[in-house]
Amino acid sequence: MPTSRSYRDSCGMARALDVVGERWALLVVRELLLVPQRFSELRHALPNASSNLLADRLRELEHHGVIRRRKLASAGPHVYELTEWGRKLEPIVLALSEWGIDAPSPPEPTSLSATSVLIFLRIGLRPDPAAAPIVCRLDLDGSVWTVRASSGEVQVRSGEPATADISLRTDPRTLGGLLDDPASLDSALAEGSVALVGDPLTLKQLLYGAADPQRS
Repeated sequence: MPTSRSYRDSCGMARALDVVGERWALLVVRELLLVPQRFSELRHALPNASSNLLADRLRELEHHGVIRRRKLASAGPHVYELTEWGRKLEPIVLALSEWGIDAPSPPEPTSLSATSVLIFLRIGLRPDPAAAPIVCRLDLDGSVWTVRASSGEVQVRSGEPATADISLRTDPRTLGGLLDDPASLDSALAEGSVALVGDPLTLKQLLYGAADPQRS
């Protein structure tokens, strides 16, 4: 059942935690940062949350005005998306993600959602501002994304790019491994966990976030 627990503390931090402090709540917000999602998609992204628990968190977040439900079509399924107020959590969630990189890793088995890896692409890569832009078509977990590295920043958006320098197909865990160790790209290509169309050196440049992919 949805919880109505409160810290009964008038501090803004405590009031914020009354809204998003329950287990899984901020991870739901994380999953909705890039694109609206159906319930089944959220279940796939958060496999360690039971259906009932996830449904409770969604009801609570909707009740508090953090998310809303929207029908895709008159007879279609609902999607969940952040409200304008919920969208204000984005810099907080991104800051927590960056801070948590230095925290101890959880025990195996672990999960890693596509959104988690895409967020790391946004905040973790530091392309050379002087390098030529790179546009990557990324097929990740069955969904297509456009990743653009330009002017020292990485942008991620849902959908097909108009044109792409490289096209990459893989899964979140493999991509996470490549971001952690770009030198493993050659073995990932050889074993087939990564499918690449285009120059591997361009992909290495993107993974390293530097102008010189030869430094591997």
